[in-house]
Amino acid sequence: MRAIVCEAYGPPDSLTEQDLPVPEPKGTEVRVRVTATGLGFVDGLMIQGLYQVRPPLPYRPGSEFAGVVDAVGPDCSTLASGDRIFGNAPGALADFVCTDAARCFRTPDALDDASAASLVVNYPTALYGLRDCANLEAGETVLVLGASGGVGLAAIATARAFGARVVAAASTDAKRAVAKGAGANATVDYTQPDWRDALRACCPDGLNVVCDPVGGDVAEPAFRSLSPGGRFLVIGFAGGTIPRLPLNLALLKRSSIVGVDWGGESRAHPELLGQMLGDISTMIDAGTLKVAPVSARPATDYVTALEDQLGGRITGKLVLIRPHGTGT
Repeated sequence: MRAIVCEAYGPPDSLTEQDLPVPEPKGTEVRVRVTATGLGFVDGLMIQGLYQVRPPLPYRPGSEFAGVVDAVGPDCSTLASGDRIFGNAPGALADFVCTDAARCFRTPDALDDASAASLVVNYPTALYGLRDCANLEAGETVLVLGASGGVGLAAIATARAFGARVVAAASTDAKRAVAKGAGANATVDYTQPDWRDALRACCPDGLNVVCDPVGGDVAEPAFRSLSPGGRFLVIGFAGGTIPRLPLNLALLKRSSIVGVDWGGESRAHPELLGQMLGDISTMIDAGTLKVAPVSARPATDYVTALEDQLGGRITGKLVLIRPHGTGT
């Protein structure tokens, strides 16, 4: 099989494509013929050794996949060859991957493979942040920073599913249009010096929740725009800079700053992944959660795709489609 391997930390063009043996499933594992691989901003950092988790070298990047069960281990009774599934496993940027059946989930009939691969990390992050950390209620107003990215679009869709009003902040007309198409009620350009004025105009009563996967200079103005009792969700720092928020604002606004580390939460409580993806699948089947369009690229373009993601030129979730996969 063909697989992408990181032998030394470096930029995307330092990755190599190698011919490796097809793995055999053991115990309760399944072997998946991968049709689509989801990649996040974290993957681009990890191959450079810039993420807080540094996998021992060599390693195979990618952990989010959709595909078809190709074979099952001798102790697997929950899945069968031919089942369409999505899930996570190390080394998913490959033709085949083996993982425990407990980490695989049936693909909703309404979704193609590319959309299914986009569910694994971003939507649990959004649901965990908004439902479990922020206790979002219908009728509240949510500001989503970096709204055209994978996490941003998942946050828009999730907030709308809970009956919230969503304001999407993004840096270009094209990115704001993508956020609007994903369900945002209003958009603002946070590159403008007076962007808080635009925010006040569309949210005169302030914000109840801020979702921030960006960090940097936009975090403090967004935090200042919270109404009393608001919740500021720290999701990541895609902007490259960790902001310094004045804690007196939290006191004056009686607001909360909450770290949304879904990865850490799911590692500490592995059973939560199945529960969360089960909830997400139920919402999709019920029609309350609308999965946002993805940025689908051929798997052969992995270098350019990762470079574009690191350069902020991707809207939505980046998904690499293998020749036998389906996508939009």
